[in-house]
Amino acid sequence: MATPVLEAALADARFSQVRIVLRAHLARVLEDGPCAPHLALVRSDSEEVALYRELAPDAVLLLSNSLGAAWRALRGGVKLRAGSGLAGRRWLLQRSHVPPTRGGRRLSTPTAELQRDVAALLEIRVPDLHPHLVVREELANEEHARLLRLGVDPARGYVLCCPGAAYGAAKLWPVEHFAAALDGLFERHGWRGVVTGGPGEEALCDEVARRTRHGAVSLAREERDLARLKALVRGSRMLLVGDSGPRWYAAAFDVPCVSVMGPNDPLLTASSLEHARIVRRSDLECSPCMQRVCPLGHHVCMRELAPERVLEAAEELLVQSAP
Repeated sequence: MATPVLEAALADARFSQVRIVLRAHLARVLEDGPCAPHLALVRSDSEEVALYRELAPDAVLLLSNSLGAAWRALRGGVKLRAGSGLAGRRWLLQRSHVPPTRGGRRLSTPTAELQRDVAALLEIRVPDLHPHLVVREELANEEHARLLRLGVDPARGYVLCCPGAAYGAAKLWPVEHFAAALDGLFERHGWRGVVTGGPGEEALCDEVARRTRHGAVSLAREERDLARLKALVRGSRMLLVGDSGPRWYAAAFDVPCVSVMGPNDPLLTASSLEHARIVRRSDLECSPCMQRVCPLGHHVCMRELAPERVLEAAEELLVQSAP
């Protein structure tokens, strides 16, 4: 979601130098794109503070909302710190943007719009909010060859499925629901399911694939990283995902995406929806709870969200996205 802001900053002639401070494990997201040459990677809070002291920037634009991010910029000696005035950190910033409130409560603001408004604190003008990512063709060809080796012909189409959720168990849609949705898409379109995930999600990927009737392929035992995931998403006919990061890969490449959402507030991510459908239970008093684990223990918002609803959303999306 931040790529439009990053690219707008790079294009701003007022800045003699722009550095993008990023945790090292996320570097491959921006690999091969215009932001890549400007990355300054850190692996810990102390490295981040040391980097600020080394670079001695005139200003820092904080795109995360955490208190820790502002505190590290202060400790690093950055004199002009700009960011959202959330998480009790307004006193740490020289320029802050506070989203509107009603009755003392913050109104839900899409994160991409909040980042655009924060960028305006340094007079950075962001022309659009569409995410931008790049995949080099060499890597795309490698993923194409790997799928063929695993028995999946990309030319016939495949559905990429990312069932994990790093945020917590409350965001997990049941594995049997993912499997049923993949079977339904195969029966309707002949698209094989390809299941992948991040570190530690191998068992989850295997279980989703094992439960499919048509024989979805799990990439749990294959090499996986955030750059290869870009190639997989770009080459797919559709992305089936929970409420997690790969959804924004699909937005960047205009790939149809069906996202299953449980405890999160849909307004926080209500941007780049031209090729996306959000499927959720809107009839529950307890939702959105914004919790990592269901506080009531029943997890109804995900358990009772039927695969049929996902398939209906997928068909509507495909009609809308047809050339």
